[in-house]
Amino acid sequence: MSIGIKNVEFSETKSQEPSWINEPWRLKCPGVGVCQVIYSQFGLAIHQNDHQARCRFVEWAQNEIAVVPDFHKRILFSDEAHFWLNGYVNKQNCRIWSEANPQVYVETPLHPEKLTFWCTLWAGGIIGPYFFKNDEGHNVTVNGDRYRAMINFFIPELNNHVVQELWYQQDSATCHTARATIDLLKDTFGDRLISRFGPVNL
Repeated sequence: MSIGIKNVEFSETKSQEPSWINEPWRLKCPGVGVCQVIYSQFGLAIHQNDHQARCRFVEWAQNEIAVVPDFHKRILFSDEAHFWLNGYVNKQNCRIWSEANPQVYVETPLHPEKLTFWCTLWAGGIIGPYFFKNDEGHNVTVNGDRYRAMINFFIPELNNHVVQELWYQQDSATCHTARATIDLLKDTFGDRLISRFGPVNL
């Protein structure tokens, strides 16, 4: 199942808006092979356990939907985003591959100021945003204490909703999965927490 890296690079160069989903179809090769090439180029490791965990999660979600058809409408999807205040745009998920080096250099400050905010999206709308700032109003990075302070801000926002029917989902950032954070979220959501080290493990 080996496909050439050159094939994927050439395909990405020709396509103005490459899509990892469309590449297997366009290249007439297995999706897994394209993903392996792309992940090897980005330096990301894919482990057998990752695939098994995703399969278990999909099976779990399908079972939940079989019992509660609108289950997907009850999940609060949460995440943070960073905005650099000097105009820099984080393009970590946007790659243009080419066989020739364009020799383009962009000068940027070593540590540009950025603003980090959090919100949650769900079928009922958007809750947030919450901006991470210190007591003096300066922008700060997210750590465990700050994330838990945000959770303590967020939970009262749920008063207009039936919390016992809602599920909270978060990624596996260290500040999200610290024991104190998981315990705080379990106090509100109980077993309805989708998170690494949570009742429903991602």
